[in-house]
Amino acid sequence: MNLGDGVNQAAAAIGEALLGRYPHDREYLDLLGLLHALLRDMRSKGKSEIEAHVEQPTESVLFNAFSTVVKNRELTTFICDYVRLMILGTAKSYEIESLMDEELQTLSRDKLKPYHALSAVADGLPALGIVAAVLGVIKAMGALDQSPELLGGLIGAALVGTFVGIFVSYGIVSPISNKIKVTREKQLRLFTMVKQTLLASLNGAMPQIAIEYGRKTISFHDRPTIETLDQAILEAAPAS
Repeated sequence: MNLGDGVNQAAAAIGEALLGRYPHDREYLDLLGLLHALLRDMRSKGKSEIEAHVEQPTESVLFNAFSTVVKNRELTTFICDYVRLMILGTAKSYEIESLMDEELQTLSRDKLKPYHALSAVADGLPALGIVAAVLGVIKAMGALDQSPELLGGLIGAALVGTFVGIFVSYGIVSPISNKIKVTREKQLRLFTMVKQTLLASLNGAMPQIAIEYGRKTISFHDRPTIETLDQAILEAAPAS
């Protein structure tokens, strides 16, 4: 990744963090509703019909019934890849779980790169402030024969460098980097929901039970109730 790509990714991450672009109730309900519809159809319909959905999700009536999922290309690809493996029926559940874990680790590393970059900047800014202060003191030492007013101004300027470095680090950059981390981790939660739901289905759970595995991975304060989820599925899911 070159410098330009890194700057663009950091800018995009800052924008997401400041605008609060992480999953909300609608995204959680749409994802669980889509997974329920897919698992239901996998039990009641032929392999070719399911393949049609996962091969071209943007043209699928089933996927388009849950618009917030289709807009998330990474998440849609993740779902389609593993549903495709499931309908092939050649992979064991533990093999798919291992593959999912590896992909989730890769996604996490990629998503959190801006956080790590800004954290490094935040860690370095106080040191730059100290360097600025030292240079200011050196300059002040060269003016010891000048008036107290001039000498005081030079020492004050040296201390301002330290203040700016610490303030920008702990007051601006560090809070933004932590906000990016929280936002990106919430985005990754959607992938964990898919993982737990599909694995539950692979291990024999009925669709309604499998999506409960996914629902339980959502933070308690954000988690939709079972009643809300059931109602959303009834309202949004296309007819079988």
